[in-house]
Amino acid sequence: MPATAQRLPSPYRPETEVVSRRLQFLQGALDWAAAAQVASPWVRAVRRHPPPFWAMESLLKEYPISSAEGLALMRLAEALLRVPDAETAIALTADQLSRADFEGSADSALARLSHSAIALSKRFLPGDGAQPEGGLFARLGARTVVGATLRAVQLLGRQFVLGQTIGEAMHEAAAARRRQPNLRFSYDMLGEGARTAPDAERYLQHYRQGIAAIGANADPAQPVQANDGISIKLSALHPRYEALQRERVLEELVPRVWSLCRMAADANVNLTIDAEEVDRLELSLEVFEALAERVGRETPQWQGFGLALQSYQTRALELIAHVAEIARRHRIRLMCRLVKGAYWDAEIKRAQELGLPHYPVFTHKHHTDVSYLACARALLEAKDVIYPQFATHNAGTIAAILQMARRNGAPFELQRLHGMGEGVYREVSRYSPSGQDGLPPTQPPPPGGGAIPVRVYAPVGVHRDLLAYLVRRLLENGANSSFVHQLADESVGLDELLESPLHLAPEPSLPLPPDLYGAERRNSAGVDLTVPSLRATLEEALAQTTVPAIALADPAQVPAAVDRSLAAGEGWSRVPVAERAAALRRAADAMEADLPRLCALLVKEGFKAWGDSVAEVREAVDFLRYYALQAERLLQPVTLPGPTGESNELRLTARGAWVCISPWNFPLAIFTGQVAAALVTGNSVLAKPAEQTPAVAAEAVRLLHAAGVPRDALQLLHGPGETVGAALVAEPRIAGVVFTGSTQVAKVIQRALAAKDGPIVPLIAETGGINAMLVDSTALPEQVVDAVVQSAFRSAGQRCSALRLLCVHEAIADGVIAMVQGAARELVTGDPAEWRTDVGPVIDDEAFANLQRHLQRLQREAKPLLPPSEFDPRTRMVPPQAFEVTAVDQVKHEIFGPVLHIARWRGDPQATIHAINRIGYGLTLGIQTRIDSRAEALAREARIGNVYVNRNMIGAVVGVQPFGGEGMSGTGPKAGGPHYLTRFCAEQTVTVNTAAAGGNVALLA
Repeated sequence: MPATAQRLPSPYRPETEVVSRRLQFLQGALDWAAAAQVASPWVRAVRRHPPPFWAMESLLKEYPISSAEGLALMRLAEALLRVPDAETAIALTADQLSRADFEGSADSALARLSHSAIALSKRFLPGDGAQPEGGLFARLGARTVVGATLRAVQLLGRQFVLGQTIGEAMHEAAAARRRQPNLRFSYDMLGEGARTAPDAERYLQHYRQGIAAIGANADPAQPVQANDGISIKLSALHPRYEALQRERVLEELVPRVWSLCRMAADANVNLTIDAEEVDRLELSLEVFEALAERVGRETPQWQGFGLALQSYQTRALELIAHVAEIARRHRIRLMCRLVKGAYWDAEIKRAQELGLPHYPVFTHKHHTDVSYLACARALLEAKDVIYPQFATHNAGTIAAILQMARRNGAPFELQRLHGMGEGVYREVSRYSPSGQDGLPPTQPPPPGGGAIPVRVYAPVGVHRDLLAYLVRRLLENGANSSFVHQLADESVGLDELLESPLHLAPEPSLPLPPDLYGAERRNSAGVDLTVPSLRATLEEALAQTTVPAIALADPAQVPAAVDRSLAAGEGWSRVPVAERAAALRRAADAMEADLPRLCALLVKEGFKAWGDSVAEVREAVDFLRYYALQAERLLQPVTLPGPTGESNELRLTARGAWVCISPWNFPLAIFTGQVAAALVTGNSVLAKPAEQTPAVAAEAVRLLHAAGVPRDALQLLHGPGETVGAALVAEPRIAGVVFTGSTQVAKVIQRALAAKDGPIVPLIAETGGINAMLVDSTALPEQVVDAVVQSAFRSAGQRCSALRLLCVHEAIADGVIAMVQGAARELVTGDPAEWRTDVGPVIDDEAFANLQRHLQRLQREAKPLLPPSEFDPRTRMVPPQAFEVTAVDQVKHEIFGPVLHIARWRGDPQATIHAINRIGYGLTLGIQTRIDSRAEALAREARIGNVYVNRNMIGAVVGVQPFGGEGMSGTGPKAGGPHYLTRFCAEQTVTVNTAAAGGNVALLA
């Protein structure tokens, strides 16, 4: 079970409220003007004597990340080293460098280096993704330029990475210490987090080797703070380091980390647990306290255990109080590193996607600075149990910390990232407090005397792996707005650079997640399932919810139902569109307020996991609000141009009674979307939900009736498709059919409609697909595997958008396939009501039997990649399955379940896209590449409705990713898009001869 107790306050609180409290906490504790006075000579000295051209500050000055050149260089650094095949390396280099003008750079050492290593690409590399020109010289020229670019990127890697092995890193550290004797190091030995059990075991061995090497050079007689240390990341040591996998994490991860703590304690080495994303913080604290308890019980003399704390989180100050409380409870002393935070962009996007009320991080940079200073004060005041480590490159922040520490008398150290901040720390090392700021020099000297102790946070690892991780962190955190970047920019004045952050911005710098779509449409409210108090409301709803029985409709009653629908539709179509839209908005608000109960019903009747259930309720709410807004825009009469003396007006009008046939896999969202579109355009609706999930549909109908939709204008007719559905489609008076389901059933409906006499009835069909993802050798395997696992196996693969066919470039196929296998094995198949469940049961016995037949065929025709499981028909559980096939055209059938086919490709990626097109389906496509021009070209070639680049392929958002395919995947228009409502309408043009009675008055004017 996930944790039920919540250690910290909600991360989603108003930013101004949090910052106001931080400013109050700092009152009287800090004189910023005095701190700025101390920092000013440091800044002037750094600008007079800038760091060498290879330092990160110089690189950012030469090629700011906001520039095409800086972005190209960073993106090449992120991807080029891991590309194993020359053709793709050439294409990637050409693609990125074609977007930049390195020859226009300033005349500096770095610019001259770039001219020789990079700017040659303009002559020798193909442009716009084309192949190199023929001839040996051109081919050798392209490869030579790529080789030079590779060397430039490797040089960049040396600015990020201290060494590719722990031995190399320690050798470099020793050389640095000869120049600066009091320097300390914390070695960070990882890139991405673990996706598989072998990944976690490999990282564990790396950490053990690192501790052994560091410990061999550690001084057992010194305080542990004076020795080098290691930083570890919990997500690297467990493939499912997630709040909803809490029991497993505590059982499996804590012993692994304790083995590292024990090694570090025995070697007198400090060990810091690095910070993770917001959604893992509560879990990290559980793991941390379990380890702290063992430290207090087994190695209380060791004072080197610690945690990194992120000041950009809105609950950072409460986190420090909680960590100090843990230390006091277990009678230990900790080393705590205070950082700004490394996942700002990701946290902003996650809050927007989940529809959370506020951001868990500050949106203003100076608010993060305020939080950092407040946290610094709190750490210094906890000097009885915490040795603070302040990681910052900001001269003003450093001066403020020195000031507060001198007031407090607490020992501490400063930290910087390898390759950054050397100029500032060079000046800080020369600083000797003299009382000129009115404060006594009470900071005790470090062991052995000398300047303020400084520790370098030093990444260690192979450039190919680690550089990608570090560049993304740099890109993510907007380095151009940082102090480091502004320090190198002499156009930023000293007063501006050292301006006090101690003030409150009255509004967030970004729209809050509820306001993501502007004032006209509110984003649907979601739930962060990692927050215990929010999970509790869903658990309570589950305990109180039962699935009611819904009466079956009699097919013989269909004509009478149509009679009532047509009669009600006459009045409903005359209701002003604004009032119809208001009814939809009232239903949306009611649905949003009822989210816990609706989620519980989806879990119980639709066998959906909790995360999928929350997402589905939100999608239904979004449909209601989006279609309400679109109707108000689209259904206004449009005046058309024409000759003088007449008026011409185009109007959209209701068609009549629509039949809406929805599926069981999205029994609330798709049902609501179909019904809402028909209703808001003035039509009446006869809704036939899937026979497996009528109770969910009945709840949606109840909410719409309560919101003001007349009962006869929206009727629910529950029953089998072969009887009730067929009777509705065959009814001669219906105005249209909207259907979501299988291609085979859509064709049956199409033929039935065509066979009827009378009006030609429109059919809106959204059907399935053999959805593919193409992965080239520039793609990051970890990101690919995350997208594959979510797209193929989430919702037990029972999504029409789910990934069915993974096409991987042969150069990286072995590694990607192995990672997919390992990640799939980590998924939990089970009861969807359990929080830890990833893959629930398939919907019914028929679906289970169909899957068994497909799997038996694949066992004969393809190469199984996952061990066969014993499938129990009583539970209908089918764990993830994967098979390797020899070619794209070997996949001929859509398998509606957690079954993935994998094929290798080589040569021209467009040939693979053409093969995918020939299958005939056209719903979703994933493209994983760092070559922008390639992604654009492949998307243009694809006959696919929804193309997703470098992300998963599921979870289309209303109004953001309108959803629907072509070919055998549907008729269009796209659901949740701007053209959907018009299909439910008839068009009427009214032309009036305004000059008929007495002449053309308009001409007289």
